[in-house]
Amino acid sequence: MRTVILLFAVLLSLTSPALAADDVAAAQGVISSQTEAFSRDDAAAAYSYAAPAIREMFPQADIFMFMVQNSYAPVYRHKSFEFGEARVTGDQVAQRVHIVDANGEAWEALYTLERQADGSLKIVGCMLIKAGQAV
Repeated sequence: MRTVILLFAVLLSLTSPALAADDVAAAQGVISSQTEAFSRDDAAAAYSYAAPAIREMFPQADIFMFMVQNSYAPVYRHKSFEFGEARVTGDQVAQRVHIVDANGEAWEALYTLERQADGSLKIVGCMLIKAGQAV
C-alpha cells in the first residue's frame, strides 16, 4: 500500500508542472485574445475575457472599453507586448507582461486570472506600472 501511495505522489509531482504549463499557456491565450480584441476596438470580445467581478464593476462592454482606453492605455495600444514570468497557484495564474507603449515607454503589467466554474480562465485584474518603478 505504501508503494502505491508513494508511486501516486511521484506521478502527481511529475504531472503538476505540465498542468501548470497548460494553465500558463491558457492564461497567455486569454490575455492575447483580449489584446487582439482591443486592437480591433471590439469591446464585446475584449469584455468576454473579464471575470464576473470585473463585469460587476463595469456592467457594459462599452463602459469597460472606456475604462481600458483611459486607465490602461499601454495595454490598449502598444508597440510591443511580451510575456514574462508566470506563476500558478491553485486556480489562479499571475502573468507578467512587458509592454512598450505607443510612445516608446516601457511598462510592466501583472495580470491575474482565475479559473471559473466552467473551467475557463478569466482576467480578474491587471496592475500596470512604469518599468523600473517599485510595486
